[in-house]
Amino acid sequence: MCRWYLKWSFATSLALLVIAIASCRKDFEYVPSTGNLKFSKDTVFLDTVFTNIGSSTYSLKVYNRSDEDIYIPYVGLESGQNSSYRLNVDGLSGKEFNDVPLLAKDSLYVFIETTFDISQTSENEFLYTESLFFGTGPMTQKVELVTLVRDAVFLYPRTLSDGTKESLVLGMDENGAEIKVEGFYLEPNELLFSNEKPYVIYGYAAVSKGNTLTMQPGTRVHFHHNSGILIDTGASISINGTLSEDPDVLENEVVFEGDRLEPFYADQPGQWGALWIREGSSSNTINYLTLKNATVGLRIEGDNTLDSPTLTLQNTQIYNSQNHNIWSTGAYITAENTVLGSAGSSSFLGELGGKYSFTHSTLANYWPHGFRNGTTVSLRNFRMNEAGNREVAPMENADFVNCIVFGSMDTELLLQQDSNADFNFSFSDCLLKLSLDDDLVVENPLYNFENSSFYRNIVFNEDPDFNKPTENQLNINENSAAIDLADPNVSLTVPIDILGINRTQNPDLGAYEFVTDN
Repeated sequence: MCRWYLKWSFATSLALLVIAIASCRKDFEYVPSTGNLKFSKDTVFLDTVFTNIGSSTYSLKVYNRSDEDIYIPYVGLESGQNSSYRLNVDGLSGKEFNDVPLLAKDSLYVFIETTFDISQTSENEFLYTESLFFGTGPMTQKVELVTLVRDAVFLYPRTLSDGTKESLVLGMDENGAEIKVEGFYLEPNELLFSNEKPYVIYGYAAVSKGNTLTMQPGTRVHFHHNSGILIDTGASISINGTLSEDPDVLENEVVFEGDRLEPFYADQPGQWGALWIREGSSSNTINYLTLKNATVGLRIEGDNTLDSPTLTLQNTQIYNSQNHNIWSTGAYITAENTVLGSAGSSSFLGELGGKYSFTHSTLANYWPHGFRNGTTVSLRNFRMNEAGNREVAPMENADFVNCIVFGSMDTELLLQQDSNADFNFSFSDCLLKLSLDDDLVVENPLYNFENSSFYRNIVFNEDPDFNKPTENQLNINENSAAIDLADPNVSLTVPIDILGINRTQNPDLGAYEFVTDN
């Protein structure tokens, strides 16, 4: 009985071993692919990159839908090792691979990147295409790789002998230590930006005392992370965009945005720093600028010398800033046909007094990226300094005429006064978003709507009927409460809207005039 059992056990074990060996051997019985691979896409578009700047990583999935384990005899780029594309195939980096295994009913990932030097061509913009091959001979399959490469003017701080980068001193902290940022002063031959090539800035590009940075129509400026433009004391900036025929292309406007050109980054806030106008800078002018995706769009430090404008702003839209679209401290700003869209805090913050005039402007905050900690418009005649002490200065005036102040919160206007300084403001012929029974509003004399020195011809909480407010498309539609409500006498001083539409007859509130489709 025992001998029989042992014979049976030995025979069974031997059979199982044979099966196991056969099973293991099957894992190594690969056959070459026969041109039947399937791909997640037949063309991989790597979007647009600047010359010599690496792209994001893009993926391609390769499928073996057959019942056989296969190997792909060759996976590689058309130009081989000379290609400007780079691959990672199933975890291995390179440009050419041999005998890549792929099990039955399985798949593998191919990751693709590129860095291209456009000096290899004679063009400012070059469509770089190449084939990615799978297999050899008549069984070869291919996937096309496509990316648009742009030439650019690169501006960046020098690396010093100790390995550090050039820096700019912004001031002193409460301990007397210098506050620095990576940055450099523009040379005299760098003070004119044209539309010939886009500009890519690393660090803060600064304009020194006595100089003006001028930008021509169609200029494109792209900023790396934590980069921006700084206008120093006694310097100025003149942005001279003009009206574009195509509101999507904005061919004649000046555009400020980040240096990542992939679609994922099109509406990502906080990609770069700010256009920073320092105390003591004046006579700055901005016309037809689109500024988006900054940390702070415009940072304006005035000196409360309010005889002439620190900044004149016209036909400009600023949106999707991580903090404020405009953050002004004691400055003098005049704005016409200005659109301040969504921001992570206030669309416009005016603090430590100052002097402000907004005419036919749309300020609307529908921040789609989570909680925001500021109203659309916030005005106060004080600020807290770096040492935690309160500083106070008069708000000489803050006047809003023919404007819209709206957003997704119940109350979108915050007024705060320190009684030790004047606080002068007015809203005339405006559409405002305010919770009229909020304790903040009811108990604060600054919200006395019977006081005609503060409020005249105000419409509260009626729908402005913006086109796509969460996407910062703030032109108004046919059911807007803003239609025909503007003061026509004021409109004659700003006779066309931000899109070039005449508003001298029955004008609408805000920067956009409603026009029916023909």
